Parts: sequence; C-alpha cells; structure tokens
Amino acid sequence: MSLLLLSLLLPLPSAHASLPRCLFVSSYHHGYEWSDGVERGVRKTLNGRCELHQIDMDTKRRKDSTHIQSTVEQILGFMREWQPDVIITADDNAARYLVSEHLKEASTPVVFCGVNWSASEYGFPYPNVTGMIEVAPIQDMLATAQELTGNRAFYIGADTFTERKNLQRVQTAAAALGLNLEHGLAADVAAWRTLYERAQQADFVVMGSYSGILGWEDHAAQTEAHVRASSRRLVVTNHEWMMPYAMLGMTKIPEEQGVWAAQTALTILSGVAPSSIPIIANRNWDLWLNDQLVGAAGIDLPLSVTRRAKRFDPPVAR
Repeated sequence: MSLLLLSLLLPLPSAHASLPRCLFVSSYHHGYEWSDGVERGVRKTLNGRCELHQIDMDTKRRKDSTHIQSTVEQILGFMREWQPDVIITADDNAARYLVSEHLKEASTPVVFCGVNWSASEYGFPYPNVTGMIEVAPIQDMLATAQELTGNRAFYIGADTFTERKNLQRVQTAAAALGLNLEHGLAADVAAWRTLYERAQQADFVVMGSYSGILGWEDHAAQTEAHVRASSRRLVVTNHEWMMPYAMLGMTKIPEEQGVWAAQTALTILSGVAPSSIPIIANRNWDLWLNDQLVGAAGIDLPLSVTRRAKRFDPPVAR
C-alpha cells in the first residue's frame, strides 16, 4: 500500500453512513503551517456534517513530475472507488494538476481555496468549480515599510513556482509605489543566508516563504540566529510562519480559507449550484510584530504601528 493511501484518514463507514462524502485534497503536507491552518478550518466546519477523507499531495517537499503525476493518478483512482459528493482542494498545485487537468466540468462539484492571487490561469470558474483565492495585503505592507524607511527594497524567497508568482505581485505593487525592488530566490538554506546578508544593503527587506528551500527545516534554529546577527534593516512579510525571521507581518489567515471552502461545500451539498457561487478573495488579515528581532536590529517603530500589532512570541526552546 502506498504512503499516499496510508495518509488517508479513514473513518469507520458505519459511523458515517448517513453523511455526505467530502474529499479534502491538500497540495502540501502536515507540519507546513499554512496547510495545517487551512485543514483546521475545514475540519472545524465539517465536523459531524460530512464523512471527511483527506489526501496530502506533498508537493512542497516532492516537486518532481513523477511524484506529482503518480499522486494525481492515485487521487483519481480513490475518487472512482469512493465517489465523493464534493471535493475541496487547498493551494495551487491541487488546482493546477488535479482540478484544471482532470475535473473540468466533471459531475462532482469542486471548491478550491488558497490559490494565489488569481484563478484565471487555471481557467476557473468551471460550471462545477468555485472557490476562494488567496490575496495578501502587499500594497499596504510595502507602503508602510516605505514610509518608515525608504525607497529601496529587496525581496527574498524560495525558488519555487508559488514564490515566483508572489514575486510578480510584489514587483507590480512596488512599481506602483515608485520603489526600487531587487530580488533573490534561493534553492537551499546556504544561498538564502547569502541573499539575506546582501539584502541588508536595501532600505527594507520583503521576506517571502521559506517553503521549498532545501535544508531549511533541519537548520531553522541556526537560520534564526543568523538573522538576529545579520539584521540591520526592517524586515516585513505576508506570511505568519515567517515571523521568527521577520519584524513586521501583515498576514493572511489560513483558517479563513478552510472555513469558507467547507461552508461553501455544505452549501453545494444543500442543492446550490457551484456556478451560482462567485469566486471571491479572502477578506481578513493580521498585523504581527516580532519585538525581539526589532530590538536586536536596533530599529525604532512608531506607536501607530506597534500598538495595533499582535506580538509574536518565539518558542523558548526548539
């Protein structure tokens, strides 16, 4: 039996005989903070209202086409056997490799969430597909950092499909604000640390996600120490899980995506056509402050920012 099928959470059929069947396909893996947050929203909303099976595609850690194709084939085989009443997908790769390539105008309704910025590249909506896109408050974040520091920014992130997509949006917003934006995308943790040191030459640093950077999880503590020792500029991010390495965060809330997708799935199960439910963007954000990193860098932030922010409290020990 494959690891993929072993990852399915299979409840006893007798306990859910009268409930509709909901299949949840996550693009990534347990332990990736964004995915875990989306999952919490899905499970909280569907608890007791749906027989839920989950499959994790694990495409952040396993990016090769052979793995992705094999995973999609296993999902399709499971769908044929189990016959779900509705499918929920999370994040870009499930939309890209499963929904757009195999489920267009299928009889089973699909609700996607966590697709970055726009779903148009996947051809959504289809008659059987609706969902929530994931939009970050980039313009506000850049404008705040610009006002506090200056016009030279440096974007640093992982060398992945999702990060290249995020970078394009940051570049567009930066141009609208008259910012001079440089960037660097890293494949491994050593390259990322080198880019971070280079980024200190800018007025502020925009920190993308580490997800997909080889060796990051094994060297997270050392990377945090490197950031504390190297930071001389304001570091901002749109990712809550990057707050150990950033000073100011304007972040999306993953649970919002999962709750909305699950609620929409239940609406469809009640008889509403997916085509009558418009694709929408997330509406909520959090403001975060990492006091320890701000202090280590000797940066003073105004009360107008600090008094509104949630405090990020790093764990005492790792």
